[in-house]
Amino acid sequence: MTSASGRLLDQIRLFGVTARGNHGVFEFERREGQDFTVDVVLHTDVSAAAATDDLSRTADYGVLAGTVAEIVRGEPVDLIETLAERIALACLEPAGVFAADVAVHKPQAPITESFADVVVAVRRERTILLERAPGQAVPVVLALGTNLGDRLMILREAVKALRATEGLEVRAVSPVIQTEPVGGPEQPDYLNAVVLAETTLSAHDVLAAANRIETAQGRERHERWGPRTLDIDVISYAELRSYDEKLTLPHPRAHERAFVLAPWHAVDPEATLLTATGPEKVVDLLEQAPDRLSLRHRPELSLEHWA
Repeated sequence: MTSASGRLLDQIRLFGVTARGNHGVFEFERREGQDFTVDVVLHTDVSAAAATDDLSRTADYGVLAGTVAEIVRGEPVDLIETLAERIALACLEPAGVFAADVAVHKPQAPITESFADVVVAVRRERTILLERAPGQAVPVVLALGTNLGDRLMILREAVKALRATEGLEVRAVSPVIQTEPVGGPEQPDYLNAVVLAETTLSAHDVLAAANRIETAQGRERHERWGPRTLDIDVISYAELRSYDEKLTLPHPRAHERAFVLAPWHAVDPEATLLTATGPEKVVDLLEQAPDRLSLRHRPELSLEHWA
């Protein structure tokens, strides 16, 4: 398997995790239980961990073994297909895991014929997490930008629309910052802001809501890096890492964009952003951002109390 950049991924393999569970469709299986064995292959990139000899930069297979065993010992299910699904989703939780292969063995399955083993094997990729609504509200960071039309009014309408989005609760809105365009053709300066929110929507549904608001403000996508009436980027969603082409999380260029980092820092001075090397303080990233000298703070352009 390869990453979104085309790099062949590394693997962490954990075989033979055995625990007793009470899974099965028959009453005696639920009552007496039996041993299940699980094999796991994580598709990931271990280069950062290898270069630094730092356990925090890779999936901890000791923790993983405990998680797998806990799920097997946990709430009974009828099907080992369901058990494999639960384990696979848990395997995707560590940052940097692109996909997980899970095989659940049930060698004591109630089959009348002679057999050696029953195995259900599944593969789940991280993109599935983008489609799953969280069990409770999670934090999300959105970056807004506009350089066409009545820029201030467009930002105000965007914040108003975000506040009205069901399943999304706006917690704070940053001051407005004016910046020069980065890349693309010659075009007007941007007004930028960051919105901090909590959501019970899936990451894909947050993106869909942002796209609808962009469209309502006349957003058209004719030219990459070109001028736009409104751009709403999902910068981060909980601690989720995604390498999906439609929604990469955290945003792959946010760590180097002062027009995102500056308003974010202004509204949350302790904010951190998950980067390729781990979480970093937004203020530290801002100090290194190439476009930081083009920022112009516009405190007179308030968004917070307008909508």
